[in-house]
Amino acid sequence: MDSKSQKVKLNDGHFIPVLGFGTYAPPELWLTSLRPELVRPALEKSLKNLQLDYVDLYIIHIPVALKPGEELFPKDENGKLIFDSVDLCLTWEALEKCKDAGLTKSIGVSNFNHKQLEKILNKPGLKYKPVCNQVECHPYLNQSKLLDFCKSHDIVLVAFGALGSQRVKEWVNLNHPVLLEDPVLSAIAQKHKQTPALVALRYQIQRGVVVLTKSFNKKRVKENIQVFDFELSPEDMKAIDGLNRNRRYYEFLPGVGHPEYPFSEEY
Repeated sequence: MDSKSQKVKLNDGHFIPVLGFGTYAPPELWLTSLRPELVRPALEKSLKNLQLDYVDLYIIHIPVALKPGEELFPKDENGKLIFDSVDLCLTWEALEKCKDAGLTKSIGVSNFNHKQLEKILNKPGLKYKPVCNQVECHPYLNQSKLLDFCKSHDIVLVAFGALGSQRVKEWVNLNHPVLLEDPVLSAIAQKHKQTPALVALRYQIQRGVVVLTKSFNKKRVKENIQVFDFELSPEDMKAIDGLNRNRRYYEFLPGVGHPEYPFSEEY
């Protein structure tokens, strides 16, 4: 990663921004479309909605399959999610075909742990490795082992929730402390005359992590650019590393606790 050029080269030769300024977010293959025969139609539907011929990056949203259909979260009469049985290696092969067809320049994954990544990487006849793995990542959940694993396979780790969360009760555990109020982050921010948010973002960039900073506030989007105007010291980085608590803010499947889905572990 070259943070000065503000972009990172993927393992397929394409580039993505080091920092998403509230506008960069790849379309994702939803949970109800993981069957291989549904992958291309799902992407084509997204392209039609976006009025595009192709996208730069297309990723598997979560390594969990739900029953195909029009409902985003299909449930049975008891209100429980209806899961589907899908071989993710076959899903990946369908994504490879989408790339070959020119519907997407790059393909990647999201919310995969290292075992799920290994399954793809060790797949017989693998044509393209995932270019990225998009996961929740911030100082309270620094994903250090997963980051090392991804780097060893030339896979870019992309962080969402890099500032903790937007405190949306439907998706986030509001009982967790607010990351940007952490005293260590605040002290480092004061030292550099920056905000705790910029310190949290700079921390990721210096670790080689691509950051999505989704924001609808023009002032904050503009402020995020300042992340390239300063650098954290090794002591700063070590102090922020020490904040890791393996604390996850986001819960992806409504009504489903962490023990029921396979990507709840940090690594």
